[in-house]
Amino acid sequence: MEKNRLFWGSRRGMLELDLVLLPFLENIYPNLEQEDKERYWALLECEDQDMFAWFLKRQDPEDPELLKIVTIIRNNTGLQD
Repeated sequence: MEKNRLFWGSRRGMLELDLVLLPFLENIYPNLEQEDKERYWALLECEDQDMFAWFLKRQDPEDPELLKIVTIIRNNTGLQD
């Protein structure tokens, strides 16, 4: 997926998500394995409210593939415990 589309896909309707996704896209995404990049693309199809709950650890995605990329994002964005 081209970088421009990823950037705009990572821009969400919620500032809180932008503050998580945009630094992740810039700093972590380029070094991900291809499978994790594809998981990120799938994540961008999810609803903002779901992502917000996942990143704040209020709940986990039911899909184990999404949980993998959510965990990577949680561990690399200052959202650790």
